[in-house]
Amino acid sequence: MTIDTYDGTGVRPPHWNLGPVIEQLRISREATHNIRHQGRVRELPSREALTTIVNGLSAVLFPTHYGRPNLTDESIDYFVGDTLNTTLNRLTEQVRRGLQFREQSNHSSEEALTEQANNITREFAAGLPGIRALLVSDVQAAFAGDPAATSVAEIMLCYPGTIAILHYRLAHLLHQLGAPFIARLICDIAHSKTGVDIHPAAQIGASFFIDHGTGVVIGETAILGQGVRLYQHVTLGAKRFPADANGALIKGTPRHPIVEDDVVIYAGATILGRITIGAGSTIGGNVWLTQSVPANSNVSQAQMRNDCR
Repeated sequence: MTIDTYDGTGVRPPHWNLGPVIEQLRISREATHNIRHQGRVRELPSREALTTIVNGLSAVLFPTHYGRPNLTDESIDYFVGDTLNTTLNRLTEQVRRGLQFREQSNHSSEEALTEQANNITREFAAGLPGIRALLVSDVQAAFAGDPAATSVAEIMLCYPGTIAILHYRLAHLLHQLGAPFIARLICDIAHSKTGVDIHPAAQIGASFFIDHGTGVVIGETAILGQGVRLYQHVTLGAKRFPADANGALIKGTPRHPIVEDDVVIYAGATILGRITIGAGSTIGGNVWLTQSVPANSNVSQAQMRNDCR
């Protein structure tokens, strides 16, 4: 008598002949196509944990908006203290995991990595008041710059650009403190949630506003001054990628635009290369720009077509 085994769905399990597949995958993983950092198995940072951490930090920075709306003057500091302590403990572990993927970490002991992660997290915590001040300036810029905005709460809860900027501000400080892998993951979480892709190494001044948000890209070496406003599908990208004598890309060279104070860039504009957009300029929608423009310029598609004749 043959007894059939089912998986709970009422369907007889097929035979996949998995033995050879598993063996070939092991050979690829361990030998022919090994892509592990330094050839070693390491515990990767967790996107799920980082999402929880960003949520905790958001609640610490703005307790009634991202934490608990029923907090009182008596309970709010207790909530912030407890949430911050728990969140920083979680962050330290993720920072430690991320530090394993730096080139110099191959010679570091676990104790040294843990101590460095603790130091980075301690400095990060000290920088949170400064991050909050920047984020308040960003929210105020959004409220002042969008006639559709009815309240600060609406901007903080409903605007994808504001959510992306919050992630970026947190990630940028971590990047500065020596945790680039974790910073990049936090920005990628924001990218998945909002459609806004900001590299954590980009330098962005106060009162930054991204209206609508979807499709905005800001590259690694971009520098933005204060009071900059971007609309959807704006790209601040690289025009070319320099390579060394062997054809390998040279990492970290300045290749993205510098956008000075109080510049407005409208939807669909593409600005490429290490060029400068002068203070107070306006770049119209769908403009393709690869050359610097002086302060207080007004660049539109029609102007660009005329300039090319």
